[in-house]
Amino acid sequence: MSRRTKKICFYTALTLLALIWLLPVVTVFITALKSQADFYSGESLFSVPEVWKWNNFADAWVKGRLGMYMRNGLIICFMKVPLGILVESLAAFAITRLKVKMKNGIFIFFLLGMMLPHQMALIPLNRFFSQFGLINNYGGLFLVYIGFGIGYGILVMRGFMRTIPRELDEAAYIDGCAEGRLYWNIILPITKPAIATVFIIDFLNTWNEFLLQSILVTDDALRTVPNGLISFMGEYGTNYGLLNAGVLISIVPVLLVYLVFQNYFVEGMAGAVKQ
Repeated sequence: MSRRTKKICFYTALTLLALIWLLPVVTVFITALKSQADFYSGESLFSVPEVWKWNNFADAWVKGRLGMYMRNGLIICFMKVPLGILVESLAAFAITRLKVKMKNGIFIFFLLGMMLPHQMALIPLNRFFSQFGLINNYGGLFLVYIGFGIGYGILVMRGFMRTIPRELDEAAYIDGCAEGRLYWNIILPITKPAIATVFIIDFLNTWNEFLLQSILVTDDALRTVPNGLISFMGEYGTNYGLLNAGVLISIVPVLLVYLVFQNYFVEGMAGAVKQ
């Protein structure tokens, strides 16, 4: 098989995979533009409606209170994710650059947190947070989200920081650079690809988190998109056009975050698995 033929087969396979991946998205988009009558007309799921109901998006935003849920989700994400990255980068810096005893043991301890299922912590967290008034409180959510996400963040940060030459540290110390300045002015800027990778994944996980929030947040005014869509389904369960319009709107912030940081994503993941 010639090189040109292999290239054609490769791109053909990629195109087919892309079409398969886009098929559910196209289906959701078509469904979001249908009226109630279209769902009971006996037409195919993939049939295009005669009248496109663009007002489904406006109704989902206003009647479904999706704007409020997305605002709450953005508040949580843009406060929790940077704070989590700061904690994770500091821990990774200490493990990889400083003279800390039992570095591997500390690293394994953090990784053990990734093995803890969220379901095991629901009852203890609910009782603990109830005693200290942290139910329906974003402060409680921040603590839980950072605790459950710190293991993965340290894993990525540590892997990337280990690829940074130690000669940079030695040169910085010779120039009179303290450890805090070494972290902030030298190591952290170099770690931008890993930070972008953690930001994308942590933002996605925080935006889509449902289980913990359903226990710790019961006030509808404080709910984010996953819990909001559940109540949205209960209220407009038979209006699939409105529901699918809400789903499409809810993926926009995650898509924008990925588009902003995508150039660093592959580099950050590659650095995380080295050494």
